[in-house]
Formats: sequence, structure tokens, C-alpha cells
Amino acid sequence: MRDPRDVIVKPVITEKSAQGIELGNVYTFIVNRDSNKIEIGHAVEKLWDVTVKNVRTMTYPGKARRSLLGRMSRSRAIGRRAGYKKALVTLAEGDSIEFYELG
Repeated sequence: MRDPRDVIVKPVITEKSAQGIELGNVYTFIVNRDSNKIEIGHAVEKLWDVTVKNVRTMTYPGKARRSLLGRMSRSRAIGRRAGYKKALVTLAEGDSIEFYELG
């Protein structure tokens, strides 16, 4: 079993994820691409001492990206952004995770 801090990369804090937290107690995380649903659930339970009901995952491929190397340059560097894996974790009723500490 891997260390929970190796599985969870970072939480996603956006308007859409905040709405998921308020309406359905669903938290969003960027996770390691090699991790599976069971590892993600155990990592969240261990790090924040909550009960996980459900885990949904999505894998996003890296997008193609081009950058111009100067205004009139004919050479273009073509590369890719890094792909990532996102997990939506539903917690049991009454459990919550505080990402921001007030005060």
C-alpha cells in the first residue's frame, strides 16, 4: 500500500467543485495516474479521518500545445501538456473536509 500523500496530489478548488461540496458532499482531487479507486478512498479516509461512500475517476490526456518562438519566426515548437487523473470522492453524510482554515 502506498503512502496516502503519494496518491492524492492536490485538491481542486473551483466554483464547480465548491457547488459539489455544498449540494452533494462530493470533493474533487487530482490524484496519481497509477492509483485506483480503492487506494484513493483509503488515502482520503486516512488523511482526513472521514468515511468515503463512493469514488469516481476520470483520466484526462494531455492537450497538444504550440508556441510561437517570435513574431515572424517560422519555427514552431509543438509539445504536449501533462495529462492528469481526477477523482470525485463522495463522503458519508455528516463528514466534511476543511481545505481553508479561517482566522
